[in-house]
Amino acid sequence: MLVALLAIMIGATILSGLVTIYYDVPRQMGAQFRSYGANMIFTGTQELFNMEDVEAGVRHIKASELVGVAPYRYETVRIHDRPIMAAGTDMDGARKSSPFWKVSGEWPKADGEIMVGKNVADTFRLREGDSLIATFAPETDGDEIILDNEMTFIVTGILDTGGNEEDYVYLSLDDLEELTGEETTLDVCELSVSASADQLTAYADAISNNVEGINARLVKRVTQSETAVLSKLQALVLLVTIVVLALTMICVATTMTAVVTERRKEIGLRKALGASDASIISEFMGEGLLLGGIGGVFGSLLGFVFAQVVSVSVFNSSISFRFGLLPITVIVSIIVTGIACMLPVKSATNVDPALVLKGE
Repeated sequence: MLVALLAIMIGATILSGLVTIYYDVPRQMGAQFRSYGANMIFTGTQELFNMEDVEAGVRHIKASELVGVAPYRYETVRIHDRPIMAAGTDMDGARKSSPFWKVSGEWPKADGEIMVGKNVADTFRLREGDSLIATFAPETDGDEIILDNEMTFIVTGILDTGGNEEDYVYLSLDDLEELTGEETTLDVCELSVSASADQLTAYADAISNNVEGINARLVKRVTQSETAVLSKLQALVLLVTIVVLALTMICVATTMTAVVTERRKEIGLRKALGASDASIISEFMGEGLLLGGIGGVFGSLLGFVFAQVVSVSVFNSSISFRFGLLPITVIVSIIVTGIACMLPVKSATNVDPALVLKGE
């Protein structure tokens, strides 16, 4: 009986742990995929839009699911008489929506601070703490460049991404507006949203249909990859859970068969004294279901510990205990135990008292 109890506990532990992981995987995977960048983009229906349009669109997304919002405005500026693409953005939003960016130094925090891409830094031999003069030339007179405005910036960080971002310099939207002398308009806005693919699609449709001035679309390479990985991982967890339950059922059935075999003389004596098959069935089934309930309770608690260890080891994030899984695990454990006991209990009712009491 102890072996049967241990088998049920192990099965319930794996069941509870894997089901916890199954339901927590979307959140964990979403957090992991957010490190790969934005999964939604706002563009202007009339090419350019502003922050008021962005705020109107963001209101359609749950605040708890919004990770970061990074508006961008691109302008060509000149550094040491060479044209360089400057990106004006909200630094805090850019950091949240693009956590994979590797910055040597610090992100700009105040006016007059700038972050330069690695290629730009190598070209002009810039390092953290250096100053540079950026000029903006909106017009030219033939081959002559008319310098309209200039500003001095302090380099606070060097951006290393391995991509095109290394060819840009990054400054705040306010600094770019002051440098260009033009009211801030946006070319694009990147958003990082922690939601399922279906929910993201719903958000994008709602924003595009209800907010004038912007068009919301998904970054398919991110959302499709997330959906594919999540589906495969959940399918694997479900398959392993089914296999474990099957193995638990086999183990319990084998153990209960051994119990019935050991108690054949007791069963034969009871039947000889007039015990009915129903009383024998109720006794063995009662023992089995009691073991299933006890094993389910302990398995639920151990399953949470198992899921917590897996989550911290794989995703480096803890999970919360799901109280709703406790009764589900107990009920499933009782059902699996009851099914596993059917054949052993049936064999108990087939015991012939005359043969058993003779010692045959």
